[in-house]
Amino acid sequence: MTPFARNAVVLGLLSAVGPFAIDMYLPALPAIAADLHTTTASTQMTLTVFFIAFGLCQIVYGPLSDVYGRKAPLYAGLTLFTIGSIGCALAPGIGWLIAFRFVQGLGAAAMAVIPRAIIRDLHTGAEATRLMSLVMLVFSVCPILAPLIGSALIVPFGWRAVFAAVTLAALIGIALVALMLPETRPIEERIGGSMRNVLGGFRILLRDGHFLGLTFIGGLGMSSFFAFLATSSFVYIGHYGLSPTQYSLAFSINAIGFIGASQFAGYLGGRFGMTRVVLTAVSLYAGFALLLFALTLMGFDSLRVLMPLLFMSFAFLGLVIPSTMVLALEHHGPIAGIAAALGGTLQMVTGGVMIAVAGLFFDGTTLPMVCTIALTAVAALLVSLATLRNTRLVTAAAE
Repeated sequence: MTPFARNAVVLGLLSAVGPFAIDMYLPALPAIAADLHTTTASTQMTLTVFFIAFGLCQIVYGPLSDVYGRKAPLYAGLTLFTIGSIGCALAPGIGWLIAFRFVQGLGAAAMAVIPRAIIRDLHTGAEATRLMSLVMLVFSVCPILAPLIGSALIVPFGWRAVFAAVTLAALIGIALVALMLPETRPIEERIGGSMRNVLGGFRILLRDGHFLGLTFIGGLGMSSFFAFLATSSFVYIGHYGLSPTQYSLAFSINAIGFIGASQFAGYLGGRFGMTRVVLTAVSLYAGFALLLFALTLMGFDSLRVLMPLLFMSFAFLGLVIPSTMVLALEHHGPIAGIAAALGGTLQMVTGGVMIAVAGLFFDGTTLPMVCTIALTAVAALLVSLATLRNTRLVTAAAE
């Protein structure tokens, strides 16, 4: 295995730990609500607090990785994640489950932010997009396999078995960091550990409208998928009457579209320019989301309408996410950890808010879910036009 492929596999598996903890237990949400005698809103709160912790704590791991190297914060995050997973497996009530999901999110944040920084340590431009896409290929297999594995565990062993499985995944992650991941932030390249240096990095980023715009393009796109995560099991199982296994298969279709499209991001970016790829993909993503919303308003409440249009929407989103991640970090190599942290925090908090909004208006039907997806898609398109149109004009003038 080449170093490029090895890095893609290891970083992809590490990045997958957090999504694995989300997707694997989605089929169990109705069972958790019934077993713990709680409401749908309270059960969805286990997702909300995970995303909030997942987002907010990235802002800690990023600077730590710029100061102390990439591997030490990864060990800390994996340890916290393991503790949270064990707590979730043993939780006696919904309050304890919410609390330990928060701890899980605190640990999972390390695996979200640090692999991005490592990619920026190793590559820039189209090569970085190619590596990011390969990493996404590895960790995006989780939305396909995780719900199926979750269903296979839930039926014979109950929902708590899911958290035993993610504990095992975290232990495997620790072994991967120890045995296969090199330190990509040598001592001579680390920034000083003073608060002034860290705050200075954040100040640079918060004044960079291009960085913020790209961050929110990706963040709004991810928010639409998060809204789908939070409500899809209740819609597919409760509204359409699918079994947990059928839901897992239906859910996987969207992941296949996202994964397949993401693998073309590097090639298309190298041929047509990453800015053009993002603008085109966001436009098509928003177009299909709006079409789905309009048809749902007109009364076309059917899986035969919902599933193909979600597939197309999330497929074009698969081109947007890796491209915007790479573009956002492109000019911030010396503070790649801080940039990945701030970007990840803003994106995850946006996603957590959208999960809360989707849960607030959820009524058991498809309309609130597709409305949320359409709104975030349109917002991503507007931010894309505001952020990237000037970039294209500058590039054209230079040519």
